[in-house]
Order: sequence, then C-alpha cells, then structure tokens
Amino acid sequence: MAAYMVIRAQITDPEKFANYGKSAAKLVEKFGGNYEVMRPPQDILLEGESEPNMKLVVSKWPSIDAALAFWNSPEYSEIKKLRENAGKVTVRLVEATS
Repeated sequence: MAAYMVIRAQITDPEKFANYGKSAAKLVEKFGGNYEVMRPPQDILLEGESEPNMKLVVSKWPSIDAALAFWNSPEYSEIKKLRENAGKVTVRLVEATS
C-alpha cells in the first residue's frame, strides 16, 4: 500500500535548505518516491496561527518499506547533513488508506 512522507520545515537558512532539497529530490526519485506537494504556490491557512517561513513537503512512496529504505540509506544520511542548522524539521511517515 502507498505511503506518504509529510515534512514540515520552519526554515531559518533558506539557501542551506535549498541545497539540501536539490540533493534530496534526486535521491527520492532513485528510491521510487515522488513529490506530491513541494513549496506549494498557494498555501491557505484555514485554522490556527500563521508560521513564517514554514514549508510543507509531501512525497508519495510505493510502500512504507520503500520510504524507509530511502530514509535509512547511507546516501540520505549524508544528504541529511546538508540541512543541519537550516531550520526545525518534523517528518512523519503515514500509510495511505486506499
């Protein structure tokens, strides 16, 4: 069953985070994932408080196992270092319901 990786990032260093994003995007594709939402051109806050410099990224994966293979890979471990001190990041992996 498909899975989604949902990333919320409060970015403090946009240039550093952009370098991470470019490298991560190539690896996501290599592991079978693809981006469903990435720096949305339109982001409408329906409830809660606005958070400046907040980005939401959602990638779709063939399965939780495929997403975990990406996340736990030595390649991603190296790429992940590129976003250190670039912001506060929260990552969730959820299985699709259908």
